[in-house]
Amino acid sequence: MQSLKIICPNGHLGFAPLRTESFRMGVEAGPDYIAADSGSDDVGPVPLGSDTSTSPEAWQRHDLEQMLLASRRLGVPMIIGSAGDTGSNSRVDLYVRIVSELARQHGLKKFRLGYFYSEVDKAFLRETMRRGNAVRGLDGFADLTESELDATDRIVAMAGVHPYMALLRQGADVIIGGRSSDAALFAAPALHHGFSADHSYYLGKVLECASFCAEPYGGKETVMGEISHEDVQVTAMHPEQRCTVASVSGHAMYERSNPYEEFVAGGKLDMTHCRYEQVGERTTRITGSRFIGADAVRVKLEGAGKVGERYVGLCGIRDPYTIANVDRVIAWAREQVRARFGDSGYELHYSVYGRDGVMGELEPLRDQPGHELCLLVQGVAPTREMAEEVTMIGLRQMFYARLPDVKGTAGSVSFPLDEVLHASAAYRWTLNHTVEVEDPMALFPTHLIEVGI
Repeated sequence: MQSLKIICPNGHLGFAPLRTESFRMGVEAGPDYIAADSGSDDVGPVPLGSDTSTSPEAWQRHDLEQMLLASRRLGVPMIIGSAGDTGSNSRVDLYVRIVSELARQHGLKKFRLGYFYSEVDKAFLRETMRRGNAVRGLDGFADLTESELDATDRIVAMAGVHPYMALLRQGADVIIGGRSSDAALFAAPALHHGFSADHSYYLGKVLECASFCAEPYGGKETVMGEISHEDVQVTAMHPEQRCTVASVSGHAMYERSNPYEEFVAGGKLDMTHCRYEQVGERTTRITGSRFIGADAVRVKLEGAGKVGERYVGLCGIRDPYTIANVDRVIAWAREQVRARFGDSGYELHYSVYGRDGVMGELEPLRDQPGHELCLLVQGVAPTREMAEEVTMIGLRQMFYARLPDVKGTAGSVSFPLDEVLHASAAYRWTLNHTVEVEDPMALFPTHLIEVGI
């Protein structure tokens, strides 16, 4: 095979539905594979901890249906990674069910559906640590301790190319993956067909977020990557988008502490010497990437643990004096919660939008708030009842805050809603670690079934 073409219609399948026009154009371009990532830890720890998805099933079904029908019509494989946001076992099962239902609904001829799981049993990690093998922390996390493991509700391992390649070798026509490296699910078919790791992993890097590598910005549009033995080329399918030297190289560098490195199980992609060339109005050519294999395979782990039940409330402030003293207003409300519940056993958070609600302490214009502010109040506690009361006191007492020079009694805080609202439970990241494995398939059991009629 001289070259291989993969189209990616959505950088996070189901998070917002893919755009059908550019997807149709991608399908008409005759790809060899149709693939998309469906997960991210950008959505925070709640979906993993609670074992849920962040998007309606209807949106996920929409994207799976579009991709499945196109792949079966063309007779090319379809690959989905990190099913249902987190790649947990239940999300893989959900996607397997949806694909099976769609096959029956549309009367598709029988095909082989492969899938693999990524959840990790806490007992495995406990035994690993007790044997003296450290589960190493990433990005400021300390090495894993048993107490932090005990505080964890669910753990997934991030697969590399290995389970995808195993299922392709078994003849899978559709693959639903558990939690995976974004690049791996695109690199795997390229490696499977004999292309170099240097180019294959860059193909995965450039395709992982679909049209985020194109300009002008437009989410959920299809792009096509083509790998040869000499280079990688990426083309925007939407007629008003272009893959340019700037957009492709910029995408390669974003979301990483080192803009030139991408780590996966078994090594890293080094983009230090990449060369980008505009070879068509909507196409950029990339050469010079290099994959450096590791001496040992370390697999990334993600884990989430429940903090407590959560309520949220909102209020607005337009009075200039209250805006100037908003931290004193918050301090007053905090003190009323402390008087009721003490100093521990709950959490109370304030986000001040219009001042530093987005960037927090990093906000350079913190001393220049707008003419009105919105405050989001979040209360977290072991029970719903306590969380509701913590939030309600923390919200309503802002109305009664005693500030010097205030002579009126009407209050200077407005409430768009009288009540506080029950939200999803609060979770935190407990694992952002790596564990060494002798067999890169050890944490990723694969399965192959037949579906259709």
